[in-house]
Amino acid sequence: MPELPDVESFREILADCARGRTIRRVEVRDSGVLHGTSARRFSRDLAGREVREPERHGKWLLVRTDGPTLLLHFGMTGRLVCADADDPPHRHDRILFTLGDTRRPRQLRYRDQRKLKGLWYADDPEAARRLDEQGPDALTVSRAALDAALAARRGRLKAAFLDQSFLAGLGNLLTDEILWQARLHPARTTRSLTEDERAALHRTLRRVLRTSVRAGQVPPRDTWLTGRRDAPGGAPCPRCGTRLRSAPVAGRTTLWCPHCQPAPSR
Repeated sequence: MPELPDVESFREILADCARGRTIRRVEVRDSGVLHGTSARRFSRDLAGREVREPERHGKWLLVRTDGPTLLLHFGMTGRLVCADADDPPHRHDRILFTLGDTRRPRQLRYRDQRKLKGLWYADDPEAARRLDEQGPDALTVSRAALDAALAARRGRLKAAFLDQSFLAGLGNLLTDEILWQARLHPARTTRSLTEDERAALHRTLRRVLRTSVRAGQVPPRDTWLTGRRDAPGGAPCPRCGTRLRSAPVAGRTTLWCPHCQPAPSR
């Protein structure tokens, strides 16, 4: 599932492909990804609009124009692709935005196999509510804001980090990676952390996210937990060599090192 680094890479694709360009035509090939609007209205409202600087908050991408603002969420399989307008569409391309002049127009394509999320207008009540419910963006959250969120929250760290109203942008891979690098067990409670542990958690959060944003994904490095997730038969910890453990925590398959991330005492 796309997480914060993936969506940031989509923001960069959008900016490079469409920023400052006029939307000449909108082709809705599958209206199932549109929410709160019809294909006809969507195409009519956006044709002739200039694309402004895009923004990202958590896993949401805001596409601003000189008219409507769009909200995009990519679900499990969504992505943005910049293509030549003459390139044949992919079978999972749901919406095509033709941009620029008529000599060599570009196309920004919303591609999504499973269609679990999609596109909204920013003033749609459902979209506005979802955006309002987001916590601070995980990439830019301050140490003070993270401390306040931890102090106000009950429950396990893993569940908190997966909750978009706590921090926006983190998913299963990032959460496991951050907790492993910070040496914190996913079942630790938010209020059990010491001052030093909270400081280390914030530093680790920033470091993992910055590295992942540069890579455009959570990088599957051999020195990272992410690089060992799919190893058959259980992989050794990249740091200490102890056999990694895997079990459901907060309803998600969770990977951790029992030596580097000691379980909380009951």
